[in-house]
Amino acid sequence: MSARTPENPAADPAPHRAGFACFVGRPNAGKSTLTNALVGTKVAITSSRPQTTRHTVRGIVHRPDAQLILVDTPGLHKPRTLLGERLNDVVRTTWAEVDVIGFCVPADQKLGPGDKFIAKELAGIKKTPKIAIVTKTDLVGPKQLREQLLAIDELGRELGIAWAEIVPVSAVGDEQVSLLADLIAPMLPESPPLYPEGDLTDEPEMVMVAELIREAALEGVRDELPHSIAVVVEEMIPREDRPADRPLLDIHANVYIERPSQKGIIIGPKGQRLKDVGMKSRKQIEALLGTPVYLDLHVKVAKDWQRDPKQLRKLGF
Repeated sequence: MSARTPENPAADPAPHRAGFACFVGRPNAGKSTLTNALVGTKVAITSSRPQTTRHTVRGIVHRPDAQLILVDTPGLHKPRTLLGERLNDVVRTTWAEVDVIGFCVPADQKLGPGDKFIAKELAGIKKTPKIAIVTKTDLVGPKQLREQLLAIDELGRELGIAWAEIVPVSAVGDEQVSLLADLIAPMLPESPPLYPEGDLTDEPEMVMVAELIREAALEGVRDELPHSIAVVVEEMIPREDRPADRPLLDIHANVYIERPSQKGIIIGPKGQRLKDVGMKSRKQIEALLGTPVYLDLHVKVAKDWQRDPKQLRKLGF
């Protein structure tokens, strides 16, 4: 068998690796933004509202030496509704199945009960390597960052978690994002790629379109609405009788809220808010699908859907 030598560098190359990693952390710890930064495009919706992520979005990072599939889970939290309980079940199931777990903590907020609650749960998962990721480092100075790194190290020691790495990153400033991928890759199992080159997510397009509409609908609504909004895309069909060089995709979607009184908040005075939601999400959808879109949005009431098993099923949870 030929050995790898200076004259024969091609012999016995390092094996290709492929596997799954997930980012966990309390709501709004920067998990979705980090997923998007690693993939290089938007696959997970981001919002300043906590508890924005509901679907497990897989972002796929292609490298010459590895394929990293990122599973984006909802933030683990103390549930108050049936939806909340289901989201927590999704999180725990995901943790049990991935190859690496990244525990995300924002640099600009001291470790709180929410972080400790999640870390305690992580301590119970023995075999999976865990990386502590300090996110949003662009928001703090060196002193605050150093304190946060030490606090995470200390938390690991208290709970018996041996962090494989502790990495500070800024997804927004693109600092150390590729280093994070470099550190995760060797922890993945040896395997050929699991997805074709060029695939960035395995989310169905309809789900991603619904998520983009929901992201736009979340912007600027009052505090009581973030969890009350669900979006279902009813159909996506190419408009007939269009010339090949000027296609148009008709998308019909319903925005569901829980109470009739919330309708006015979403629609806005003279329908202006809903128009803004349509314009904003249409741009994102056209960028995602690479085709012009006609977006038809309707607001409907699904009474107390977060607490009703039948409604949850209908809305895809």
